[in-house]
Amino acid sequence: MVLSELGTKLTAALGKLAMAEQIDEKTFNEVLQDIQRALIGSDVNVGLVAKMRDNVREHVNLTDVAAGLNRAKLIRQVVVEELKNLVDPGVKPYNPKKGKTNVIMLVGLQGSGKTTTATKLAYYYKKKGFRPGLVCADTFRAGAFAQLRQNATRAKIPFFGSETDQDPAKVAGDGVERFKKENSDLIIVDTSGRHKQEEELFVEMEQVAAAVKPNLIIFVMDGSIGQAAQDQAEAFKKRVEVGAVIVTKLDGHAKGGGALSAVAATKSPIIFLGTGERIPDLQSFEADSFIQRLLGFGDMKELIQTVEQAIPKAQQERMIKRMQSGTMSLRDVREQMQATMKMGPMDKVMQMIPGFSNMQIPDGMDPSSKLKNFINIMDSMTNEELDSPTPLKLLTPTRIERIARGSGRSEIEVRLLLEYHKMMENFGKLRPTTGKNGMPDMRTLQKMSSMLPPGMLDSMGGADGLRGMMQQLQQNGFNF
Repeated sequence: MVLSELGTKLTAALGKLAMAEQIDEKTFNEVLQDIQRALIGSDVNVGLVAKMRDNVREHVNLTDVAAGLNRAKLIRQVVVEELKNLVDPGVKPYNPKKGKTNVIMLVGLQGSGKTTTATKLAYYYKKKGFRPGLVCADTFRAGAFAQLRQNATRAKIPFFGSETDQDPAKVAGDGVERFKKENSDLIIVDTSGRHKQEEELFVEMEQVAAAVKPNLIIFVMDGSIGQAAQDQAEAFKKRVEVGAVIVTKLDGHAKGGGALSAVAATKSPIIFLGTGERIPDLQSFEADSFIQRLLGFGDMKELIQTVEQAIPKAQQERMIKRMQSGTMSLRDVREQMQATMKMGPMDKVMQMIPGFSNMQIPDGMDPSSKLKNFINIMDSMTNEELDSPTPLKLLTPTRIERIARGSGRSEIEVRLLLEYHKMMENFGKLRPTTGKNGMPDMRTLQKMSSMLPPGMLDSMGGADGLRGMMQQLQQNGFNF
């Protein structure tokens, strides 16, 4: 997940506010220091971190704030707002319009992922009804045109380039003119990438820009280059009119903070994040949602929209009713899993859920494939086994062996499915009791902790992390 290490540290720092019996200057300073260390450790520019710290101090005066939760709430709100300011310069990006010619030019260092991003961008807008065309103006890198041609062919997008013409401005101009004649309303020009100190690159960029007269120049930035991002962004901004930023390679464990904070250097908004190697792996960027997810708050608005699009209201109500009745069968579990898979890739769905946004998914573990395996297991069961209210008692070792053999899965996986059913049934039976603040009391939290698998509870930050998740759900309008 994107920047999960930074998110976990920031969430832990803010968690001190919820745990503190009294929020005084000492606690406030400790929280700020933890936030500073987390940001600097993720390669966010030191000067920007210092400015953020000063801004928080300026807006929070503990002597003017009532004691207790009000202080925690104020500090949290101010910190969240300042984190948004780090990645949002407050500038609206150019918005392509259907039916008119929109020319977009990509610039950046070699290896930043421009050619792949060009195809991803074209594919994104194609799905929105645009008629895109791709132009390869990278005549410097051997194989650049072949790569773009291969990507464009896979995405079924028209492309233009030359394996013989070495003049990038001419190739770019010819490509744009061709797609204009073909009535393309979105023309994306991919350019050469080299080091910022190579004057030839910048002269070439200026020549290409003059030839195609782009409506928008996008700086494509490798999310793993760290503190160097600031200098690189400034160098490009000085030579061409960068109007937006796309940050790539944020799907692994790259720190990424340097790239995210480099928007301060370009004063241009981030519009997309590259989150994987596949053509669809381009995620639109919205500062508020990004920070909400980064801090483990999830994105309840998007989650609700995703659920509503994937699962009909009547089905949602039926699933909840069965779960709360305490008579949930494995057939109900299968229906639940099938509905969940309609919502899209599970790692993306988890990012929307408060408390799960920063959960570390072990390498090699694909949540979607795990659900498919469980569904395959249930497809190998009899109606009696699927509909039994007590499958743990019914499924004897002999039956488990038969189901595992029939589904091509292991007996351990069959038992894990039964444990999952038991956990969901227990959650359905749980009737939370709350304290004066409307939060589940300690007894309820202990019950919930005992129901979760140890690995999941650890990923959430233990019992304290679970309590934080409950608070975040409450802040997003969920009533216990």
